Amino acid sequence: MSVQSRRRLPQPPAILSRRYNIAMTPTVPSRDLTFILGGARSGKSARAERLADESGLPVTYIATARIGDDEFAERVRQHRARRPAHWTLVEASLHLARALREADRPGHCVLIDCLTLWLANLLCPPESMHDDSAILPPAAIEAFDAFDRALADVRGKVIVVSNEIGLGVVPLGSVTRLYVDELGRLNQRVAAASTRATLMVAGLPLALKG
Repeated sequence: MSVQSRRRLPQPPAILSRRYNIAMTPTVPSRDLTFILGGARSGKSARAERLADESGLPVTYIATARIGDDEFAERVRQHRARRPAHWTLVEASLHLARALREADRPGHCVLIDCLTLWLANLLCPPESMHDDSAILPPAAIEAFDAFDRALADVRGKVIVVSNEIGLGVVPLGSVTRLYVDELGRLNQRVAAASTRATLMVAGLPLALKG
């Protein structure tokens, strides 16, 4: 599909309504889903890893990062070095729902780090790095729906990490505004599905839910 045709693609009212109002969905009490978000270097990943380790359960770490340069590769190396060596690593830069379903089971902990990079991979795949389209691709909507369903069906302990990037000024570029808006909506959906939610600020946890 060309960029021009994708820009004209309408989104059904039902999809728009669901994406804007999903935060009102009631939480299922029996679900063991922890959501941790915060800004850059807020301590969110370290807290998520500590919670996973303290659970005493076998852990599968789902990494969503796609390495694009040497500096980012070094960041990934540091993350790997501080995690327990016996944790299972699964890389899921795009197919997050499938990775979660395959790893999730009773008596097991799944740590997803993070939604921020996953969304970037969905909106800015390598083959369209110069695409200035500011509309949500249908494939991204399908990925969000699949992830919503996977979260609703979790059977073990799941910890999800994401960034809070909506506290600053409105970005100037349309593509950046799309990213900020969609991450905010994604965070709302995950928070609504979670039994516990924590905001990390300067390494300190602020309980938002549960």
